[in-house]
Amino acid sequence: MRQNLVIDADDTLWENNIYFEQAFDEFISFLNHSHLTPVQIRVALDEIELANIQVNGYGATNFAENCFTCYQRLLERDLQPEDRDRIMTLASKIMEQPIQTLPKVEETLDYLSSRHDLLLFTKGHPEEQKLKIDRSALGIYFGHTAIVREKDPAAYLALMKEQGLEPSMTWMIGNSPKSDINPALKAGMNAVYVHHPQTWHLEHTDLVTGPGRLIKLKSFSELKRHF
Repeated sequence: MRQNLVIDADDTLWENNIYFEQAFDEFISFLNHSHLTPVQIRVALDEIELANIQVNGYGATNFAENCFTCYQRLLERDLQPEDRDRIMTLASKIMEQPIQTLPKVEETLDYLSSRHDLLLFTKGHPEEQKLKIDRSALGIYFGHTAIVREKDPAAYLALMKEQGLEPSMTWMIGNSPKSDINPALKAGMNAVYVHHPQTWHLEHTDLVTGPGRLIKLKSFSELKRHF
């Protein structure tokens, strides 16, 4: 029976968070703090990101802005005029990274698109996400693409209403418990959790139960066994 497969993009179809981790390592080196550990600096950055996400959203540029705010807060030397520009280059480095599609993603999408209706559903900065979708060349497999500010139950309910999706026949497929799985289940959809070892730590949380069905997979290609 033909079903609606709503699929996440970052770290489900292609690598994403690894580039932010590389940028964070570069930020740590540039800050060069005398005694704070990377873990302690990460805690400080997390606080800033959680506060600013509500206002500015996600994306590489906002990440770099958050790093600069963190830099100003933790800096042990005088702020130099060129420091902001140096930190903001972290955003351009992230966005210039090649699209590294995850193993067997394209062949799996090709298989699934012949049997079901595929929708791409991602969050983040609209222009950044559109650029990644275009560069990935995977957009051809999706009948509809939506980029939203936040993926919460309201966003999933709005998607189903807009596209006329029956919740019992709709599956959200992604790597993030916080943004992909839990809110989709709360909205009445089914969900497929595809594990990714480098999922952003702020997207980690315990998986909820029902009312829809939940499938847990180790790789994207395993979807062919279920759909």
